Amino acid sequence: MTLDKLPGFEMYEIGRQLRRSMKSVKSNIVEGYGRRRYKKEYVRFLIFAQASLDETTDHLDTLYKTGSLDDEHLYKDKSSKLTVLGKKLNKFIQVISQSIS
Repeated sequence: MTLDKLPGFEMYEIGRQLRRSMKSVKSNIVEGYGRRRYKKEYVRFLIFAQASLDETTDHLDTLYKTGSLDDEHLYKDKSSKLTVLGKKLNKFIQVISQSIS
Protein backbone atom coordinates (compact mmCIF):
# COMPACT_ATOMS: atom_id res chain seq x y z
CA MET A 1 0.00 0.00 0.00
CA THR A 2 1.39 3.34 -0.94
CA LEU A 3 0.62 6.22 1.33
CA ASP A 4 1.24 9.01 -1.17
CA LYS A 5 -2.41 10.09 -1.13
CA LEU A 6 -2.38 10.85 2.59
CA PRO A 7 -2.00 14.39 3.85
CA GLY A 8 1.67 15.19 4.50
CA PHE A 9 1.41 15.21 8.28
CA GLU A 10 -0.31 11.81 8.29
CA MET A 11 2.14 10.31 5.81
CA TYR A 12 5.03 10.93 8.15
CA GLU A 13 3.28 10.41 11.48
CA ILE A 14 0.74 7.60 11.38
CA GLY A 15 1.92 6.36 7.98
CA ARG A 16 5.33 5.68 9.48
CA GLN A 17 3.75 3.88 12.44
CA LEU A 18 1.61 1.83 10.06
CA ARG A 19 4.67 0.70 8.12
CA ARG A 20 6.61 -0.12 11.28
CA SER A 21 3.81 -2.13 12.86
CA MET A 22 3.29 -4.15 9.67
CA LYS A 23 7.00 -4.87 9.39
CA SER A 24 6.91 -5.93 13.04
CA VAL A 25 4.32 -8.60 12.22
CA LYS A 26 6.68 -10.25 9.76
CA SER A 27 9.76 -9.76 11.92
CA ASN A 28 8.14 -11.38 14.95
CA ILE A 29 6.98 -14.37 12.93
CA VAL A 30 10.48 -14.80 11.53
CA GLU A 31 12.14 -14.39 14.92
CA GLY A 32 9.69 -16.84 16.47
CA TYR A 33 10.42 -19.33 13.72
CA GLY A 34 14.09 -19.00 14.56
CA ARG A 35 13.21 -20.13 18.08
CA ARG A 36 10.82 -22.89 16.99
CA ARG A 37 12.85 -25.45 18.87
CA TYR A 38 11.48 -23.80 22.03
CA LYS A 39 7.72 -23.96 21.50
CA LYS A 40 6.78 -21.48 24.23
CA GLU A 41 9.19 -18.90 22.81
CA TYR A 42 7.78 -19.52 19.35
CA VAL A 43 4.25 -18.90 20.59
CA ARG A 44 5.38 -15.80 22.48
CA PHE A 45 6.72 -14.23 19.28
CA LEU A 46 3.62 -15.23 17.34
CA ILE A 47 1.56 -13.41 19.99
CA PHE A 48 3.81 -10.36 19.52
CA ALA A 49 3.07 -10.61 15.79
CA GLN A 50 -0.67 -10.73 16.53
CA ALA A 51 -0.36 -7.61 18.68
CA SER A 52 1.51 -5.80 15.91
CA LEU A 53 -1.19 -6.85 13.46
CA ASP A 54 -3.82 -5.40 15.79
CA GLU A 55 -1.79 -2.17 15.94
CA THR A 56 -1.60 -2.07 12.14
CA THR A 57 -5.37 -2.53 11.88
CA ASP A 58 -5.89 0.28 14.38
CA HIS A 59 -3.66 2.65 12.39
CA LEU A 60 -5.49 1.83 9.17
CA ASP A 61 -8.88 2.33 10.87
CA THR A 62 -7.73 5.65 12.32
CA LEU A 63 -6.64 6.90 8.90
CA TYR A 64 -9.99 5.95 7.41
CA LYS A 65 -12.16 7.25 10.24
CA THR A 66 -10.40 10.61 10.33
CA GLY A 67 -10.80 11.00 6.56
CA SER A 68 -7.07 11.00 5.90
CA LEU A 69 -7.55 7.82 3.88
CA ASP A 70 -10.60 8.51 1.76
CA ASP A 71 -10.32 5.63 -0.71
CA GLU A 72 -13.04 3.32 0.61
CA HIS A 73 -12.13 0.49 -1.77
CA LEU A 74 -8.48 0.57 -0.68
CA TYR A 75 -9.45 0.69 2.99
CA LYS A 76 -11.86 -2.24 2.71
CA ASP A 77 -9.36 -4.28 0.70
CA LYS A 78 -6.51 -3.77 3.17
CA SER A 79 -8.78 -4.17 6.19
CA SER A 80 -10.11 -7.45 4.79
CA LYS A 81 -6.60 -8.75 4.17
CA LEU A 82 -5.54 -7.83 7.70
CA THR A 83 -8.57 -9.66 9.07
CA VAL A 84 -7.75 -12.80 7.07
CA LEU A 85 -4.13 -12.65 8.20
CA GLY A 86 -5.26 -12.23 11.80
CA LYS A 87 -7.48 -15.32 11.58
CA LYS A 88 -4.68 -17.37 10.04
CA LEU A 89 -2.19 -16.21 12.62
CA ASN A 90 -4.63 -16.93 15.46
CA LYS A 91 -5.24 -20.45 14.13
CA PHE A 92 -1.50 -21.00 13.78
CA ILE A 93 -0.95 -19.90 17.38
CA GLN A 94 -3.64 -22.36 18.52
CA VAL A 95 -2.03 -25.23 16.61
CA ILE A 96 1.45 -24.51 17.96
CA SER A 97 0.06 -24.03 21.50
CA GLN A 98 -1.75 -27.37 21.37
CA SER A 99 1.45 -29.12 20.32
CA ILE A 100 3.06 -27.89 23.55
CA SER A 101 0.47 -29.59 25.79
